[in-house]
Amino acid sequence: MQFRPYDIITAKRDGRAHTRDEIMFFIDGYTRGDIPDYQVSAWLMACFLNGLNEDETYFLTDAMLHSGSILDLKTIHKPKVDKHSTGGVGDKISLALAPAVAACGVAVPMTSGRGLGFSGGTLDKLESIPGFNVNLSEHEFVQVLKEVGYVMSGQTQTLAPADRKLYALRDVTGTVENLSLITASILSKKIAEGADSIVMDVKSGSGAFMKTLDGSRSLSHSLTQTAEKLGKKLTCIISNMGQPLGRAVGNSLEVIESIECLRGGGPDDVVDLVTILGGHMLKHAGVVESVEGGREMIQDKLRSGEALERFIHSVQRQGGAIEVVEDTERFDRAGSEVSVASQENGYVSSINTEDIGTAAIFVGAGRFTKEDAIDPSAGVNIHKKIGDSVETGEALATLHFNNRSGLERAIALIQDAYEIGKQEPAAFQLVHEVIG
Repeated sequence: MQFRPYDIITAKRDGRAHTRDEIMFFIDGYTRGDIPDYQVSAWLMACFLNGLNEDETYFLTDAMLHSGSILDLKTIHKPKVDKHSTGGVGDKISLALAPAVAACGVAVPMTSGRGLGFSGGTLDKLESIPGFNVNLSEHEFVQVLKEVGYVMSGQTQTLAPADRKLYALRDVTGTVENLSLITASILSKKIAEGADSIVMDVKSGSGAFMKTLDGSRSLSHSLTQTAEKLGKKLTCIISNMGQPLGRAVGNSLEVIESIECLRGGGPDDVVDLVTILGGHMLKHAGVVESVEGGREMIQDKLRSGEALERFIHSVQRQGGAIEVVEDTERFDRAGSEVSVASQENGYVSSINTEDIGTAAIFVGAGRFTKEDAIDPSAGVNIHKKIGDSVETGEALATLHFNNRSGLERAIALIQDAYEIGKQEPAAFQLVHEVIG
């Protein structure tokens, strides 16, 4: 059936629900280049303002999923489970999680993204390992997955191309923060990479794009409902991004911290979230009967060095320098550092985590625009977290940098991020709840 883009735009402008055929026509036309950006921009804003119902969200996700190829992983005779995070500050979880899950006999096909704004990106972190290639073809993606047990790469040109075009347009038209559009973007990419099921780390709090628990719950319900309609099992773990994960924020700093975790150490919150997400992934795969049993298995792989062996194999297979993994002192280090001191005594009662992520960008660890270059060695080391006691003059965090141009602003952001109280606060809750 033939439609006019104009009619589809005005239907949503007037609050009417789309049919599957209308959405398929619109997405196909845009992917081919038959429908121009200005008409799609108008439609996106109409969707943003008037919303998409549950069926429309499913139709949109399905249309975006089938806008390109879907990886055929039938030759990999293992359960295939992926994990996706909605993004946060210091979120290096995938770097230790994927090799640990792979060491348990589960295939982990993982397409990742770059950082933009205060949230870091897995691809940028991996590229701080000299030579690491994150731009794999579909054939290379499957081969690495077969050989290593997991793979981390950028989205290929043929997987969910509609999402790549739509996201670029949403980013410049003020239409990113819509639950249905977010759901379709995430799931179309994740299902196209061939996973049997998905575990989602939905961040909530000051260092997340979803600032409130209610917003994170709504996104989780949208994701689980849409995945079910597409025949995929999905579990959402809503985790607390009310403070940075671990102590390191910045690309090579986070890789080094991840390697510590793979050696059986690392910060407690990083290890806890790796084992929680890993436990759910192993339960999805049928490897264990309980999440707790899965957590224990993941912990065993971290302590035994088996997860580290997988990580080294991945680095080697994707062209990276394994010598920096074997000896993290060989990573490039920033030439200068400045500690930011507390102005009062007390306890850390809260942290504006977005400010920490933004401070990292000002010293060179991230991008304000897609064209900005990243300094892999720049970043922030966190010394004080929620519940820690602190004295006047004691370091809250240390900034690592090579370029001083944004240093003054970064220092101010760190100081503003910390709230110091006189009484010890309640213990920080890492995971709020599980949905799906």
